[in-house]
Amino acid sequence: MRVGYLQLDPQLGRVADNLSRIEALLDGARADLIVLPELATTGYSLADRESALALAEPIPGPATERLAELAERCGGHLVVGLAERKGERLYNSAALIGAAGVIGVYRKVHLFRREKQIFDPGDSGFAVFRVGELRLGVMVCFDWAFPEAAGTLARRGAQLIAHPANLVLPHARRAMPVRCLENRVFAITANRYGTEPGPDGPLVFRGESLIAAPSGEELAAAPPDRDHLAVVSIDPTDADDKRLTPENHVFEDRRPELYGEK
Repeated sequence: MRVGYLQLDPQLGRVADNLSRIEALLDGARADLIVLPELATTGYSLADRESALALAEPIPGPATERLAELAERCGGHLVVGLAERKGERLYNSAALIGAAGVIGVYRKVHLFRREKQIFDPGDSGFAVFRVGELRLGVMVCFDWAFPEAAGTLARRGAQLIAHPANLVLPHARRAMPVRCLENRVFAITANRYGTEPGPDGPLVFRGESLIAAPSGEELAAAPPDRDHLAVVSIDPTDADDKRLTPENHVFEDRRPELYGEK
């Protein structure tokens, strides 16, 4: 299976321009799955809820229709971060899109800083979708900081986690290979780069998109400051072996009755 990421720097508030940029950067790309950043069509530093609602679209909607055309040209599927409007509800979402349209939507559960003032907390839960023979989980950006997110997806059968992101902290770059190792899954972190104005000063996005294997090995990595498209070949069934050693299984060895989970 051919999977990858597209790293770019979406321009704030310029939905049509961002879609055209995505189209140009994907020109000639061929893959079963390509992951794009969080809020890839609107940019990140939305001033307030009202301006975010004005830019947001329903899913399915005009943006996903155009992205479905791009998925068809690539011969596969896209996972794209979008501002989703559902009535007066507003979500930081990621849509799984194929040539026929939207297959599934994940709404970000763990909102980061000012996102709490703009978006409603996600209510979709952590679902696992099918992309051909691949079992795909989705989480968005700050979800990386909560091991339960990746762990829940993995225990529900995900072989690969698509992770659209707008990372400004340095930690996820180190944490995501660990999430892969502790759950024995693949992960694709598609981050953005560039700078946007923020209420407390400029936000500098880190780039460094990443594909990691169940072993924690990095299969592809992007620079911090430019467009980057990477596609690699994987065998999703490598994620079905949950043994760290012949005697240790990352799920069967769990002792949740002793963890004090509530």
